This record gives sequence, C-alpha cells and structure tokens, in this order.
Amino acid sequence: MGKRAGERRTGPKCIAIVGPFASGKTTLLEAILARTGAIPRQGAAGQTVGDFSPEARAHAMSVEATVATTEFMGESLTFIDCPGSGEFAYEAVPVLSACDIAIVVAEPDEKKIPALQLILRQLGDLGVPRMLFLNKIDKASAGVRDTLKLLQPASRTPLLLRQIPLRENGIVVGSIDLALERAYVYREHAPSTVTEIPDDQRASELEARFQMLETLADHDDALMEHLLEEIEPPRDEIFDDLSADLRDGAVTPVLIGAAERGNGVLRLLKAIRHDAPDVTATRERLGIPSQGKPVLMVMKSVHTPHGGKLSIARVLAGQVGEATDMWSASGATGKISGIYRMLGKDQTKIASAGEGETVALGKLDAIATGDTISTSMGAAAIAVQPPADPVHAVALRSKERKDDVKLSAGLQKLVQEDPSLTMEQNQESGETILSGHGEMHLRVAIERLENKYQIAISASEPAIPYRETIRKPVSKRGRHKKQSGGHGQFGEVVLDIKPLARGAGFEFTDTITGGVVPKQYFSSVETGVRDSLKTGPLGFPVVDIAVNLADGSYHNVDSSDMAFQQAARLAMKEALAEAASVLLEPIFKVEIVTPSDATARITAIVSQRRGQILGFDARPGWEGWDVVEAMMPQGEMRNLIVELRSATAGAATYVARFSHMAELTGRQAEELSQGKAA
Repeated sequence: MGKRAGERRTGPKCIAIVGPFASGKTTLLEAILARTGAIPRQGAAGQTVGDFSPEARAHAMSVEATVATTEFMGESLTFIDCPGSGEFAYEAVPVLSACDIAIVVAEPDEKKIPALQLILRQLGDLGVPRMLFLNKIDKASAGVRDTLKLLQPASRTPLLLRQIPLRENGIVVGSIDLALERAYVYREHAPSTVTEIPDDQRASELEARFQMLETLADHDDALMEHLLEEIEPPRDEIFDDLSADLRDGAVTPVLIGAAERGNGVLRLLKAIRHDAPDVTATRERLGIPSQGKPVLMVMKSVHTPHGGKLSIARVLAGQVGEATDMWSASGATGKISGIYRMLGKDQTKIASAGEGETVALGKLDAIATGDTISTSMGAAAIAVQPPADPVHAVALRSKERKDDVKLSAGLQKLVQEDPSLTMEQNQESGETILSGHGEMHLRVAIERLENKYQIAISASEPAIPYRETIRKPVSKRGRHKKQSGGHGQFGEVVLDIKPLARGAGFEFTDTITGGVVPKQYFSSVETGVRDSLKTGPLGFPVVDIAVNLADGSYHNVDSSDMAFQQAARLAMKEALAEAASVLLEPIFKVEIVTPSDATARITAIVSQRRGQILGFDARPGWEGWDVVEAMMPQGEMRNLIVELRSATAGAATYVARFSHMAELTGRQAEELSQGKAA
C-alpha cells in the first residue's frame, strides 16, 4: 500500500453538497439516501428529504440547508445539501467551516461557470477538500474532457478526471473508472453492472488515464519515475495518491453520473468512503486541539413549531450527552435538552453524540449559528466568515395591529435562523426594515412569517431619506405675542439663514448685542429653529443651513422659553418659503463585481439608472472577472440586484456605501414634492 494518505479515515464524516442553482444537488442527496437505504426509493411520495418546507416547494428550489445522516458500508455519513442560489449562499458558510469534504455538483453548462467559480473559490479560501460530481452526463452534448476544459478556469486546482463516459452508439450508457480500469454499465436506480472496456474505447481510456497519472505525479516523485520509465504503477499507490492529493487540496477529483437516474452514485459513495478525510483532518484545518474538552460548531439554527429551537452542530472533539451545560466562545450558555439525528425534517432521538457526528441539539436558545461551543468557558472561537452586506430591502408591517408583537418576535427568529438577514427599526420613517440578498431571499422570509407564525404581512419599498436645502440667504422676523389674562406670551427674533456647503449639516450662531434677547433664551430659539428643520416647504428635513440670531426683543414678565421657540418657528417658516428650497437625494458609491463577458451589460444597466460610471478594471486575483465602480442615486438602486443577476446568470453582486447628497431636479423632484404635499 501507498503511504502518503496514511490509513483510511473511518470515523463519522460530514459532507457538504454545494453547486450552482439547479445543478441537481437535492436530487443527488435523494439518490444517495435511496442507495444507502435511508429512504425507500428516490422521489417516493412523502419521502422527499430536500425542499421539504412550504417555501421550497412553492418555488421549486432549495432555500435552506438540509441535513441527512445515513450509513454506507457500516460507516456514518452526514450529508448537508446547501442551496445553490446566490441569495441563500450564506447557508453554506458555517456548514463548510465544519465539514470534512464538499461535493460540488456541476453540469456541462457554460452559463453556470461564473457561479461555479464563486463556489470553488470559496472552498479554496476555506481549505476544504472537494470532489466535483459532473451531473446530467446523460444529457451532455460535448465530450467530458472538453467540458472539463470549459470548467477548469473556475478552479484554481486541477480538475482531475477519474471517470470517462462509456458510450454505445453515441449515447452515454455508463462510465469507465480510470483508476480501476473497469467499465460500468448504468442501471436506473440500481448498482451498475461491471463489464470489460470496449475495444473501440480502449485508446480513449488509456489517454485519459495517462493524463490523470501525470497530474498525480506532480506531487509524487516515485510515480513520476514510473511514468518516465514506462512502468505500470501499482494500483494501490494510485489510490493512495488520489486520497492524499484530495485531502491536501492539491486536486479536485471529478466523477460523472446522472443523479436523477441514480447513476454514478455508488462510485461517488465509495470514493467518499475511501478518500475523504474525517474530523481529525478537519480539526487540524481549524486549529482545534485533539485532546481535552468537547468542542462543537453550530452550523445552523432552526425554530420548530412545537419542539423549540434546534442547533445543528458538528462534534469536532469529545462527546456530549443530554442535559450537558454548554458555553459559547462569546459567553452565551445553555443546557442541551435533547440530541437528535437528522434525516431532513425527521428527527431520531439519541442518548449522546461522539466525535465526528453531526446532530441537532435541543433548546440552546442563547447559542447562535456559527458559534463554537464547549462544556466549559474559554473555548477558542472558530472564525466564520460574516455575511456580506445586504443588497435588497423591504419595509414590513403586520396587516392587523394585534400581530405587531408576533411580527417582532417572528423577525428575531428569522434572523437567528438566517444570519444573512438583518432587521432594523428606522427611527426617521418609523418603518421595520428587513434586508437580505435578493428579492427571492426576502420573499421567502415573508412567506415564512406568514406560514410559520400565521402573521398577515404587508410589504413595501423602504422610504428613501431625501432631504432639502436652500439656495439663497434670507432674513426674517418672527414675533409671538399672546395676551389672555394674567401673564401673556412674548418673544421676538430676527433670524438670518443662509446655505452651507453640501454635507456641512446645521450651524446655529448669534450676533446679539445690547441684551435685546437675553442669553437664557438662545437655546430656546435654537430649539425652535431645529424643530422647523424637521419638515421643510418640500416636505423633507432641511440640511446644510446656517441660522444666526441677529436681533429681537423681549418682555420682562411675558417672555418665556416657549414664546421664543414659537417666535423662531414663525421666522423659519417664512424664511424657508422664500429661500429657494431644493431637493437632495442620497448618492452611493457602488462597486459591482461581474463576469467580464457581462461588463458591457452591467455598465448599460447602471447608466439607465442615472448612474455615473467611474471606471472598471479586472478583479484582482479573479481571472475573467471585473469590478465596475459607479455613483448611483439610492432611489435608482431598488431591485438593482435583480437586474444585475438576471444579466449574469446569478453571479454578479455589489457593495454600496453612502457618498454624498446631490441636488435632484426635474420631473422626479416635482413628483416627490407633490406627493408630500398631497
């Protein structure tokens, strides 16, 4: 036997299933579970383990990670099917941090290469070993090696072909294993039949096998010597190299199949069983000591209708049992109320969970997704990439006031389940804002509120924080006098207002001489001025303005704080009406990352939305990608992400930062002002 890979890893393994949208990940998971006997048959009514939520079924797509544990040849394997849509991509981040290996499901489709590149890049950055399952091989029009040439730019490591299609009359009927040098004829939803490699495909098999061995020889001098001397290398050394290079992240082995028919699934399972690392290697990757107290990582949080909160966690070290007290690295605590093995939505209670197992822990309410937890305080936290900034937002309210408290509680649970969602209460507009990573992302969140928590929701576009300012200086007198028996009310001010530079905000000064307005009333005048700026003549808060208290008068008996506040309001109302008010809109600096072949489409989209293109350049370290920089009005960024993704097969995204306020004129300004006036 070879020695590079060491002994085969036999402990419980955790495998993430990832890939672009609609590549067949959930179908592959069901094929695996059917082949291992976890479900009676693939696609059986009531046996679907993926897409089991009402929202997933309604949209015919995965919207959350699905966990399923099964056994294959006496070994425990937990598969976690992660959504393929970029809007739900964060579901995979905590999973990938704690899994042993990722199966990347791809299909021979050039349009999906950018999305595949994002996934492979993420796996490379995390150091997660990966295999690629080339799905839908029965529908591929191009040759498999041509397809790999198409896909190779998406991977920073060599895509190592382990199988090639077995063809009959031009139709794929099976596969040829390049390591075993055996042919397998597919049978639908059944193990393949072993056969001899046909003579007419022997040359193709030899060529593909030599290419595989050449790639492996890049990391094995002994194998290189065998190839140079034209000596057939021992088969066990080839398998040793395949395992070692996979675990080291030096190659991405590629297997082929058709998940919908259950083809290629058994060979994939055997490759996972033989080659995949286990929790020992994952601990080393994460820097967790092999000895000492139990360490777990929470990969997902779920609020169940009747069982409370479940924390899906990987046991990276040690063992935990029911009623165990747990601490997170941040200091949060909880007691495990139950331990469950997961098969989709089904749960099986178990007494304890050992090293390598992936289980659900009951009612750790204070523990969050991504937390590292242990049986005592002081465990080092495993670094988990935080969610990207949101790119889409909606304002939510309950249709019935009695549901306001339920809405707040429901939103808090949604954010716990999906940390890539954010919720905020906008004090200025009074709106509850839910932000996320796309239109579908937020639509699913709203549907969950309605389906799971029985809350009727009304959603609308969030208000844009428009402002107004003035163009010319004005001086106005404000006089408040009221006599109604007893002490009256008197206050008089002269206010000079003038515009300030954009972004300067508000400035209040005084040039009072001779005590015509006592100093004790200066703050009252400023309070009245600030109150007047909350809503200007155009209906929006007034900014970038300087106000000077220049003159006034008072009465020894009748003057008061309230009288001078009212006098200031009167002066400001008249002054602002004559100061040539103009609207200001927020402008954001936007950086869009896009595949290079879509850059022209992206710049056109930005221009159509009144954006100013600042330039574009190659994305550093990303071959075939660009970064487009632009200035865009916030009012034009509604649904921007929808249009960007539509133009790039879901690959483009952006980050935006507030830059400045700019004057808004023309029809849009008139419509906004008229809308406020109405």
